[in-house]
Amino acid sequence: MIELTELTQDELIEYVTEQRWYATKGREVAAAGIVDHVELPGLTLALVEIVFPEGTHEVYQLVSGETLEGLAEPAAARELVRLIRTGKPQRTGGDGTVVFEHVEGFAGLGSELIEARLNDAEQSNSSVVFGGDLFLKAFRRLEPGTNPDLEMLRFLGEHGFANIPPLDGWYSYVGPPLEATLGILQEFVPEAADGWELALDELAEEPDRFLGRLRRLGEVTGSMHAALASDVDDPNFSPETPSLEALGLLTASVDEEIEQLFLSLPHDLPALEPIMGRGEEIRDRLRQLAHAGTTGKVIRNHGDLHLGQTLATKGGDWVILDFEGEPARSLAERRRKRSPLRDVAGMLRSFAFATSAVAFLRDSEAPSGWEERARSEFLTGYLETVDPAIVPAGQEQFGKLLAVFELEKAVYELRYELSMRPDWLPIPVAGIQRMLEEQLAT
Repeated sequence: MIELTELTQDELIEYVTEQRWYATKGREVAAAGIVDHVELPGLTLALVEIVFPEGTHEVYQLVSGETLEGLAEPAAARELVRLIRTGKPQRTGGDGTVVFEHVEGFAGLGSELIEARLNDAEQSNSSVVFGGDLFLKAFRRLEPGTNPDLEMLRFLGEHGFANIPPLDGWYSYVGPPLEATLGILQEFVPEAADGWELALDELAEEPDRFLGRLRRLGEVTGSMHAALASDVDDPNFSPETPSLEALGLLTASVDEEIEQLFLSLPHDLPALEPIMGRGEEIRDRLRQLAHAGTTGKVIRNHGDLHLGQTLATKGGDWVILDFEGEPARSLAERRRKRSPLRDVAGMLRSFAFATSAVAFLRDSEAPSGWEERARSEFLTGYLETVDPAIVPAGQEQFGKLLAVFELEKAVYELRYELSMRPDWLPIPVAGIQRMLEEQLAT
């Protein structure tokens, strides 16, 4: 068995910085150390601090057993579930406590957990799937406070929203360094298809079939937002009327992002030609949209909604996953109340990505007009179930505010694809180009 607590500082830095879930790749590390740990049967759970030359730091959760990746070992992963089942807190070697809790009526109390498999596809966390019963998600980078994934799942479950994998339990750390959620345990959704992969498959083979699923996806999204706005007595979730300055601040932030991005665009990429030199046009479009009038309410929302955060069930329904929000944002930002249309914009942009990506991921072409039909089906379902009090009143105001968030998303995508996937640049470029054409048509 590897003794995590016996690693040298250099060994600890090397191990953590090489992991896919390490958030700050390429940045110099000045020091590292274990700030607290607990020895459990067959595993060690540790909080590791990574310190940067400027004095800032990040804290990560490590779980070791026979190897440094203890979550890849079925026995170690099963032990964490056993502790969640028992609900018995564990004192650490320092002044902290690891608290294990399960929800009332925990469906997984009696399951055998014979098979345990680490899902190595996630970028920022680690998940272990136990057969067809449960999955355990361990948060790697820790921040003080309750993780939004746990907070949102608890709230939605308690308020009757059924289109999520039910929450069965969680574990967290309480101590001098910080109080933070370490992981959550949920029921596994059997025989369900990843929404993004299903979109690509059916776009290539039966595009109308996937269109037929999208009204229900819109209904589920609207119901989720209605549930999130349903408790006026909970200050963490009660809907709020945004200030008059709120939209102005949002558009000012997007405007600055557009200006900076277009000043730095390279001139030698053919994919960028349709929008080169058009930064001022885009900013003019944003200013037009800023006069949206009523903006509805701000509520807690998903924060990173797209097809890859959904599962299509065998029975024709949808399940929404991963309420953690965008990992690059701070926990405080992810917990901030925003317009529900920000989630809607994320899903609509996902349809745009699927329409284009099917060409190079499935060697197929989406039918003409498919994206527009997908948007229409989703929005029709959404408006049937969302609480009308939380979205802008009137089609024009709704469309203008939605366009602000779509533009914000497209600009973010442009920056991301420019640095990470240049081959995908035509997708955000097409989105921005469409918004400019809409400006000319009005």
